[in-house]
Amino acid sequence: MTTSRRALQPLTKAPSLHSQILAQLQAGLQTGELQPGSVYSAPALAERFGVSATPVREALRELVRDGAVEILPNSGYRVVELSQERLDNVVELRVLIEVPVMGAIAAACDATLAPQVEALRPLAQALNLAATEGDVIAYMDLDTRYHCDFLALHGNPEVVDTVRKLRQRSRLFGLLRDAQAGVLIDATTEHEDMVDLALAGDQPGMERLVREHILKAKRQRLRD
Repeated sequence: MTTSRRALQPLTKAPSLHSQILAQLQAGLQTGELQPGSVYSAPALAERFGVSATPVREALRELVRDGAVEILPNSGYRVVELSQERLDNVVELRVLIEVPVMGAIAAACDATLAPQVEALRPLAQALNLAATEGDVIAYMDLDTRYHCDFLALHGNPEVVDTVRKLRQRSRLFGLLRDAQAGVLIDATTEHEDMVDLALAGDQPGMERLVREHILKAKRQRLRD
């Protein structure tokens, strides 16, 4: 299965050029279009985007702060080859945070919260479509929105912000391979199940599913 569109493409003049560039660079890292160990220059990337080098350098510096790329003096920016140990650490943190929070949402799902949970179902269905079509870029955007919107129902924005960053780090290990292996389709069927478990108030069931959902991607990467 292949992506339906490339991550790195010319940009439109939008309110935040920096945000566009950063998002496309992150997508390039996550799909593997920007290869671990490879070196890229800001001017060359700027030419691909159809913009000046300055906003590209700003976005690259942000990726340096995130640990996704490193500066090579007089050469450019090299994509960091992330270790299995770092993936293990990120996954452990996600399990420690997301499992109990999602369980708490299920336990608290009353008549007031239920409509907000049900409102996530269209996102889950859109995720399934993106996975089926192998559209990795659309899948990444929808997946982040779905999980962060779900976690936001707990009412703690720090949880949402932390998990968003952890998910970005773990995805640097290659979501494109997941799409090619059919893992996206396998995992995305669980998104509607999470909605159903929350509506049923099934805290133990939700915690089991969320833990399995997080660990499934890790097991796939261990096989790669």
